[in-house]
Amino acid sequence: MAEHEPTQSVVAEIGARVDRLVELCRRLGEENRSLRQSQEQLANERANLIAKNEQARSRVEAMISRLKSLEQNPG
Repeated sequence: MAEHEPTQSVVAEIGARVDRLVELCRRLGEENRSLRQSQEQLANERANLIAKNEQARSRVEAMISRLKSLEQNPG
């Protein structure tokens, strides 16, 4: 039976390593899902900010056009 003790300890060590790898994979999977969700949220926020910026730019351009037309027709 003494011959089996090193084998059993090797198997136990391998089992412990596998358990740690499984846990690491689980945590990395959760982190990956969280990061993908954050990335999607940031992409949506960016799209909204770009749209608001475009709206603001259009309004400013319209105001500039109105001011120019008032300058040309002062009356």
